[in-house]
Amino acid sequence: MNARSTSATGRERERLEAARRGNDDAFRRLVEPHRKELHAHCYRMLGSVHDADDALQDALLRAWRGLAKFEGRSSIRSWLYKITTNSCLDLISRRPKRVLPIDHGPAADPGDDLGEPLIESVWVEPYPTEMLGVEEEGPYAPEARYELRESVELAFIVALQHLPATQRAVLILRDVLGFSAREAAETLETTVASVNGALRRARKAAAERLPGESQQVALRALGDDGLRRLVKGYIDAWEQGNVDAILAMLAEDATFTMPPLPTWYRGHDAIALFLTRFALRDQWRLVPARANGQLAFGCYAWDAETGSHTALSLDVLTLEGTRASEVTSFVTPYTRGPARERFAAEVFERLGLPDRLD
Repeated sequence: MNARSTSATGRERERLEAARRGNDDAFRRLVEPHRKELHAHCYRMLGSVHDADDALQDALLRAWRGLAKFEGRSSIRSWLYKITTNSCLDLISRRPKRVLPIDHGPAADPGDDLGEPLIESVWVEPYPTEMLGVEEEGPYAPEARYELRESVELAFIVALQHLPATQRAVLILRDVLGFSAREAAETLETTVASVNGALRRARKAAAERLPGESQQVALRALGDDGLRRLVKGYIDAWEQGNVDAILAMLAEDATFTMPPLPTWYRGHDAIALFLTRFALRDQWRLVPARANGQLAFGCYAWDAETGSHTALSLDVLTLEGTRASEVTSFVTPYTRGPARERFAAEVFERLGLPDRLD
């Protein structure tokens, strides 16, 4: 990635002056180059695409209203990050922490029913990898510790949600965005010493939750041919309704979670019973995708009323070698009509996936 600018450029100053005179288009052109990375920043802070939408909208409104106060001594990007970070912190104070089912309660007895979905906004949501807006791998800046795609992996997002809000912000600013301690302190309106202390605590807490290997490392180790074989194997296993083949794709102690259902399973025996009793009662078609920088699949179940396979879930796989240690299946509630339509519109559309397969 390119080195960060520390002050407003000449073109930015021109657009800034025009925006201050009430030119909406100049303001749009001023912020548009930063929109995707700011949205990803909001997602890391909040764990939700919808909350990220709200936070970014609020931040850009604050920026528009605060144009007169911006003196141009920092870059537009740094100024926008300051406003956006504080918008996220305000939202965090008003909304519950986002988690995945594995952190919400114990594994389910495979003999029990699936239960009802929790309608409260408590779940981490998937994030389309393409929304990062980058083609190349690597970090935002040389000082950053995490790669761009690594910084939206599910394990990293969940680890962030368990941090206090300020520690979360500091870790993202320093280790994802590559801000210096001074820049982070200015963003959060605190001292360098406070930033350094928060960073030490955040790194320690995050390390306790993160796996030893990121999904970016796992995907590179597979290589293109290995990934194609894995994708084909997973699709074939589900479309053929083959329990043994599905289990062969999973680690022995794999977990299978299904937000917004709080129910989740661990291990081959429990997952096999879930597949037999519930999942494989449907006829499936799968389409490969990428979400949270990870391998994912859009899953479509046959709907006799429409005569098509309709969007039902997005499976995001966490890989260990050639098998999945976690399947996070973001599902729509088990109803016909509007619930599935909303799921397709809100999740599949962002991923560039169709809402149904004929």
